[in-house]
Amino acid sequence: MGTVWLCIGVALGAFASGVAGLYVQKLLPEPHTSDRSRDMIGAIVGLISLLLALVLGTLVGSAYSFYSTQKSEMETFAARAIQLNLALTEFGPETAPARARMKETLQGVHLMVWGGAAPTLRALSVGEPLPHLRELDEYVASLDPKTTAQRQFAAAAVGDAAAIEQTRLLVSLQLASSVSWPLVVIVVSWALILFCGYGLLSRLNATTLTALGFGGFAVGSAIFLILELNQPFSGVFRIPSGAYDQMLESLT
Repeated sequence: MGTVWLCIGVALGAFASGVAGLYVQKLLPEPHTSDRSRDMIGAIVGLISLLLALVLGTLVGSAYSFYSTQKSEMETFAARAIQLNLALTEFGPETAPARARMKETLQGVHLMVWGGAAPTLRALSVGEPLPHLRELDEYVASLDPKTTAQRQFAAAAVGDAAAIEQTRLLVSLQLASSVSWPLVVIVVSWALILFCGYGLLSRLNATTLTALGFGGFAVGSAIFLILELNQPFSGVFRIPSGAYDQMLESLT
């Protein structure tokens, strides 16, 4: 909800900035609203508009790329968990307790992420999974293969466990610094200046107020997309659980 209110504030701020420009334009003396002055204001507004479009579009694209990366890493995590389970299954029946423990842990992760309430920052931190990853390392290292086939499956289990650990740690480390707040502040300040410039170049009437309202909504919704796509496990656009669900169903 904090993100929603922040974006509503940005939209209202952009609208208010445009209205302020409309009123300032009415108060300015005639020399300041001449054609030459309006040409200069129009040139500056065009420059800021171009900068805002480029940077805002880049931020939205970067946020979606981050979201897609996190989704891909969760799918990779699920695939590696299936491979690890298969390797342990083929190793022998003595791995059944470890596989049951692994499934229980993965079910806990599913409940944390998709169980209803959004996971806390601590739950998504890099330190949270370390005890489970250490336990997995110790178990895989303790495998004592007796045959050539078991040696092959033990080596596969080691590789799969290492890939699972790397993917899980990458997810947390990337989430730790997903949004550049100074850049967001600069973009919002450009939007406020731009809307004020639009007001200086326009006349106060219902049409301009309506246009300012739609423009404020567009800027606010763009900021909303940037912030929400950078929260793939707790935001509105939460990563779908389809791949993870199939992974849990396949663990026997």
